[in-house]
Amino acid sequence: MGGDDARLRAVVALAQAMAAAHTPRGSWRAAALGACEALGGSFAALSVWERGRGELRVLVNAGERAEGEEEFPEAEAYPVHQFPEITEFLHERWAGGGEPDAWVETADGSADAAPGGGAALREYGSGYGRERVAALRRRGRGCCVVAPIVLHGRAWGELYVARPVGVPVFGRADADFATVLAAVIAAGISQTERLEEVRKLAFSDPLTGLANRRAVDVRLDEAVERHRADGAAVSLVVCDLNGLKQVNDTHGHAVGDRLLERFGSVLSRCGAMLPGALAARLGGDEFCLLAVGPEVDDVVRVATELCERAAELELGDGVACGIASTGDPIGPVVSARRLFRLADAAQYRAKAARSVKPVVAGRDDEVIRLADAPPRSPHDRRHLRGSRP
Repeated sequence: MGGDDARLRAVVALAQAMAAAHTPRGSWRAAALGACEALGGSFAALSVWERGRGELRVLVNAGERAEGEEEFPEAEAYPVHQFPEITEFLHERWAGGGEPDAWVETADGSADAAPGGGAALREYGSGYGRERVAALRRRGRGCCVVAPIVLHGRAWGELYVARPVGVPVFGRADADFATVLAAVIAAGISQTERLEEVRKLAFSDPLTGLANRRAVDVRLDEAVERHRADGAAVSLVVCDLNGLKQVNDTHGHAVGDRLLERFGSVLSRCGAMLPGALAARLGGDEFCLLAVGPEVDDVVRVATELCERAAELELGDGVACGIASTGDPIGPVVSARRLFRLADAAQYRAKAARSVKPVVAGRDDEVIRLADAPPRSPHDRRHLRGSRP
């Protein structure tokens, strides 16, 4: 009973670790590490079957990695034709329901615990598992257990756990336990995917597909903290799409929505010129770009091109654009609120002057005065509001 109790605790710990993860990567890592510990392995990997590419792509390598194995590899993938048990044998049996069995491979080429045992060997001949055996030898491992992961009734990928040479190889009981762990991981992945979808909806603008105000608030808070920690330049470009109300009144809101979508695409393309920049719709006719790292002159150059491209749109009347950056003399920026107020004041100046170019806080003294002045009435600019929703 002691062994059964330990394995039950391992299952619970794995499920809890995946549930506590805040990102897909965190969930994958928790799955691999939890399974590795539960099975007494030294290394574990989680891979996904990408049908369109016809390959098994490694999502995470955890534990004692061999030379060249990265924790989160960008391009470690293997053609699935090298794994017939995945592409044919197991997949066909999964289609009928039920849970597929895990199996064991050893560096000496034995596969007594393969799915179906001797039946699998007869179906695939002596070449069965040769790629896995070669990989075990190449990386100095003695054995591995492979557990298919099924999600929504379809093959999703696999869990792979290995032990080093010189320790007892996995047995049939280990393979059976790996099958249980794969089912737990599948449930965790499903939950992570649902949460990620909710997260995307919560941080995305449904019309343009850009980030929304909530996403900007989170990213800007992080950016200001980084600026205070290591001096990284933080630049915020706030834009007001001119003429949207007239388009809505004259042509209807469907046409106005198309204008918003078109400008959102322009903003996204221009934002791509600044590595890592976040393009967002704040709401209504207001948009922004948030950049961390690029020099302020590069941000101004991109914002200038944004204004030029916006002026070329078939409808609307261009864009009013304001910029605030810690790379300019704008005084200490100790909060995201301060940077937002400065960028918004610069945008207000651009709109009032009908400027076809961005107005930059720190290069226009009036912007600083405007940002620091108390609101004259509740009808003054929303973003000079001093608080964020």
